[in-house]
Amino acid sequence: MKNFEFYNPVRILFGKGSISQINKHLPSRVPVLLMYGGGSIKKNGVYDQVLQTLKNTEYYEYPGVQPNPVYEQLMPALDLIREKKIGFILAVGGGSVIDGAKFVAAAACYTGSDPWEILSKQVRVENALPIGAVLTLPATGSEMNGNSVITRASLKHKLSFGTSKVMPEFSVLDPEVTYSLPKNQIANGVIDAFIHVLEQYLTYPSNAEIQDRFAESILLVLKDTGSKVYADPEPNYDDRANFMWAATNALNTSISMGVISDWSTHTIGHELTALYGLDHAVSLAIVLPGVMHFLRVKRQEKLAQFGEHIWGITSHDPQVAIAETIKYTEQFFRCLGVKTKLSEYGIGPEAIDKVVKQLSSHGATVLGGAGDVTIDDVPAILGTRI
Repeated sequence: MKNFEFYNPVRILFGKGSISQINKHLPSRVPVLLMYGGGSIKKNGVYDQVLQTLKNTEYYEYPGVQPNPVYEQLMPALDLIREKKIGFILAVGGGSVIDGAKFVAAAACYTGSDPWEILSKQVRVENALPIGAVLTLPATGSEMNGNSVITRASLKHKLSFGTSKVMPEFSVLDPEVTYSLPKNQIANGVIDAFIHVLEQYLTYPSNAEIQDRFAESILLVLKDTGSKVYADPEPNYDDRANFMWAATNALNTSISMGVISDWSTHTIGHELTALYGLDHAVSLAIVLPGVMHFLRVKRQEKLAQFGEHIWGITSHDPQVAIAETIKYTEQFFRCLGVKTKLSEYGIGPEAIDKVVKQLSSHGATVLGGAGDVTIDDVPAILGTRI
């Protein structure tokens, strides 16, 4: 296990009715920017609950944050922040809204010429507005980390940045707000969180037993309870609570401490989303089996461990076990209603060259932290996904 420093300052307000506690954690006499998405929170009652707790607070609304938040749509928020002297951002929604709030929080304090440089040039974020979050869709873990992914539509670039400066000061997780989610969003959330864990777990042995067992427990909850949440005709509070907490723990840095993480599946998947508008989780479900197949020899030990501990697969021939592991993983995604081949979304072999060109345009040559996937490997990885 490698040396590491672990620090996660996010306060989690978890459980029924926890939205009512927001006002206790807001700064006093500071105007708040309320950011949210397309209006689903107005249909499921979350919006009214949030406004009730903000009734004694000066606040301004910035709705319409898109899935896979878009730079061009977020930038006008900066004018509102300057005009109203906003001092705090409250993001109400899923990971896209929270990611958008993080970018706006950093961009509002950026002193350079173009805030896009935070992503394109990885310029260090020195200051950011404080933010809080009300999570409505378990998936990205953005409620308990400092990561953000933003798309610039004009360039068809989807890039990320990470800094402790945009860690939420608090995040509200009420499982009851997930009751109104459509099945496809639940499926996307389960798959997104599942692959977040695998990006940190499915690399090389690090003799980090706590992290491995913790990662496997999250995978099992997502596999079993996540499937129940997807299939159950009526919401079950305890299942929703376990699903929500599993998705948060999948990417709050705790399982990545001292281990080798990857993220090559995300790097390639981001390009597919930027080019073709695929849901984030869909792009990951397409790419991951290709990455697993490509690395079936190099990562043999962890792939076999994953197969045995999560799918119950054992074999005297590790490669036979790994082939079964890949098959079971892909079947899991399909059982959640998500297709796993590019051709099933009307995308042909031409996608491979487009993805390579996009990666090359922003200097992505080594595609993950494990260092075993490069831009030259993309044709072999995506070639199995047509």
